[in-house]
Amino acid sequence: MKLLYKWNFLFLLLVSINAQVYLDPNADVEARVNDLISRMTLDEKIGQMTQAGRAFLDNDNDINLYYLGSILSGGGSSPNPNTPESWANMYDQYQQYALNTRLKIPLIYGIDAVHGHNNVKGAVIFPHNIGLGATRNPELIKLASQITAKEVAATGIDWTFAPCIAVPLNEKWGRTYEGFGETVELAEMAATASIVGYQGNDLADNETIIACAKHFVGDGGTTNGIDQGNTEVNEEVLRAIHMPGYIKAIEAGVGTIMASYSSWNGEKLHGHHYLLTTVLKEELGFDGFIVSDWAGIDQLPGNYKDDIKQSINAGIDMVMVPDNYIEYITLFKELANENQISAERIDDAVKRILRIKFRMGLFENPYTDRSLLNTVGSAEHRAIARECVRESVVILQKKDDVLPLKKENQKIALIGKGADDIGLQSGGWTIYWQGGSGDITEGTTLLEAFNKKTNSSNIVYSESGNNLGDSEIAVIVIAEDPYAEYEGFREDLTILNKDVQLVKNAKEQGLKTIVVLYSGRPMIINPLIKYSDAIIAAWLPGTEGDGIADVLFGDFEPKGKLPHTWPKYMDQIPINFGDSNYDPLFEYGFGLTSIHDSEIGSAPSVFSAYLNDDGKTLELTLNKKIDFNSIESSNFTLIGDEGFSSNSVGVSSTTDSNTISITFETAVQSKIKLSLKYNSGTIKSLDGGVLNLFSNKFVFNGLFGIGAINTIPGKVEAENYISMEGIQTQPTDDIGGGENIGWIDSGDWLEYDVNILATGTYKLNYRIASESQAGIIQLENGDEVVATTLLPVTGGWQTWRTVSTEVSLTKGENKFRINAVSGGFNLNWFSFDLLVSVDNTEMSITEFTLLQNYPNPFNPNTIISIHVPQESNIELEVFNSNGELVKTIYEGYLNQGKYNFKFNAENLASGIYFYKLKTPNFQSIKKMILLK
Repeated sequence: MKLLYKWNFLFLLLVSINAQVYLDPNADVEARVNDLISRMTLDEKIGQMTQAGRAFLDNDNDINLYYLGSILSGGGSSPNPNTPESWANMYDQYQQYALNTRLKIPLIYGIDAVHGHNNVKGAVIFPHNIGLGATRNPELIKLASQITAKEVAATGIDWTFAPCIAVPLNEKWGRTYEGFGETVELAEMAATASIVGYQGNDLADNETIIACAKHFVGDGGTTNGIDQGNTEVNEEVLRAIHMPGYIKAIEAGVGTIMASYSSWNGEKLHGHHYLLTTVLKEELGFDGFIVSDWAGIDQLPGNYKDDIKQSINAGIDMVMVPDNYIEYITLFKELANENQISAERIDDAVKRILRIKFRMGLFENPYTDRSLLNTVGSAEHRAIARECVRESVVILQKKDDVLPLKKENQKIALIGKGADDIGLQSGGWTIYWQGGSGDITEGTTLLEAFNKKTNSSNIVYSESGNNLGDSEIAVIVIAEDPYAEYEGFREDLTILNKDVQLVKNAKEQGLKTIVVLYSGRPMIINPLIKYSDAIIAAWLPGTEGDGIADVLFGDFEPKGKLPHTWPKYMDQIPINFGDSNYDPLFEYGFGLTSIHDSEIGSAPSVFSAYLNDDGKTLELTLNKKIDFNSIESSNFTLIGDEGFSSNSVGVSSTTDSNTISITFETAVQSKIKLSLKYNSGTIKSLDGGVLNLFSNKFVFNGLFGIGAINTIPGKVEAENYISMEGIQTQPTDDIGGGENIGWIDSGDWLEYDVNILATGTYKLNYRIASESQAGIIQLENGDEVVATTLLPVTGGWQTWRTVSTEVSLTKGENKFRINAVSGGFNLNWFSFDLLVSVDNTEMSITEFTLLQNYPNPFNPNTIISIHVPQESNIELEVFNSNGELVKTIYEGYLNQGKYNFKFNAENLASGIYFYKLKTPNFQSIKKMILLK
């Protein structure tokens, strides 16, 4: 009996040892994590720490072969056809490969569902975060995230790279619209609301997904708004402005956090042990996992193996290596076997990943819940998105009788391409990474929404603003072209001249004018204020244009408040609430809360002040009709920032009953900044309200024209001309959408105002299309022909090709003319890339900073890699910031191939350096920061 008892005991002990606790749904999560990791090989652990891109899988079986822990779809990476069911099928197929591995660890699938399930055609697209921030409504933000989670879950996907809780402090940044606003309070409010919305009360619920707070930390505060740039602040400021949103996210239980591409005082976040481990994990107690951004570790100094080592040891748990997962896994294993990445660090990362997978219930329910498929794009979901749009609309200003629009007995002209374009209405990160124009997904445009509100016979739609018939009022939709990330960086946010002309033309035809602005940030709108009777910031509202119509037709009063300070002019940027010299066009938090007529006798307010091109006449417009008999004794002073001052010598009425024409004794002679001081008098409205005394009201100086100046280096959209001969615009099928200039014949020309930031040699790129005839195009600067370029036949009027040549340009403002010498072709855009001759050109560090978007801190020893496309003579040299040659790394002949050159900087001081690659046909310069 004793012997039998002994054997029974040993049998039970063996059963206990081999029991797969991790597969027991009733077991404690930590027990499951510890049990599973104890069974894993090194290969399986590294696989869990790897995220590959679906578009870059060499073979679907690689999921099984390399034990991949995660797959992602980047922007535009979709199955064919792009339907919810196709997504579900794709997800389940990938998951099947993962479940065929030895330990059957399910995948977690990531996607940028940043304003709805925005990669999927037919899904509801919500306003981008800047619009949600304008609602100031956490319950509505939470509801938008809940609906997004449900539609994402319906396609099998279980992880969104959202919310972005950056605090954007510079509107030039191409990701401004991804943040909820410029203040800590909005980041904190939205972080909590959106994360609770995505994740719910139970991550294992079939309608919830895991959230990802991004981008840790400081990405909204980079110098000059450069994407992936350098946040140059002390730790106190970093913690006070950029950290609080993450504290709220952790308190809300966020499962994942994404590291930022950006640097903090020169050190890349992807390799920052102090911030990722000491602060985020240890101090703040984050127990989820940290994921890198798209190929984010590649920007670390040194070779790729060093990048892996530094990022993992710094605290990255899962690395997004969309197109390089095999090399990453191979080198990672070498590092582990060499003990350069410890077993403890690997186990910590894998435990964090497994912990989230267990909390999500992936082991129990790894496949798509297809009962949710019919909810994608449902009427119920669209109704909530419509409410989000309605509450996000900010009425910046209006005259008291222009809104609401009438549903009967009013002829309305709807003008501008954006009025009937879901792509422009939705912005970037919609179906494609950069977004697009046209009917890229299902939704309701503003034109369609207007036709629901009133009989279609009352609506005239004109993209160009022509043939408006007997319309009484014009609604002009001005839209930024869609963009995402660094593609959206702009040195000049001034409304384009072609858009101003739409408003001006409608006004000159005698129509009242309402401007609806689709934008991912505040724009410089001064040029169009003079011609506008109301201006509405509608942000990037998404697919439900009905929400805007609800407000404009008076069915709902506006609620939106500015989530960003609205600047008067470009050189105010960055301007943020709390600045010591805070003097915006509209303050943070501003927004009219009624569109109906003001109370009888209420005080009028200044709508706009615009100096006409004679330099002596200023038009002061109020929001109410004026009693001109009350202004005889009014006294105004026009003040300029260069000591200019001039008193009024006369006032008179205009054809606009809201506008006073004021004449000054001395004419303005230059592009100075102007303000208006009202010293005394009693300007009254017809209903008895009296204008309050004011000083320093901003004046738009229109003396020198209203066309936007294009910055070089940079891209110039062809349709943004200031004058032309013989051309027409048309929608383009080229990447990114927008318009192109069509059928340019011999003798046609276009002119552009440009500001060249630096003297030097540039690569001039033309984006052209032609059907059957080659052409010649000239770039002229005054009487000088700067470049003559032969344009090839591309094979079709929408078959686009980029043609390049080199030009020499001199710093300063110029007027360029594009002149068609021969042929027939279309032009979408042209751009200038600086090919810097550092040793021959005097340039400041500031100018270099403007031109180079990706500073790359490096150690005294680094590798410079170059690809030589064809055999050539090569010069590879390093210069300091004064343009002095520091070292010639290589000079000579190289065959085609990839070459790595070691750059030893032991004897150099810390600072900014540049390396220049030069061949007989090409020059390129890259900026480097040496840290010791």
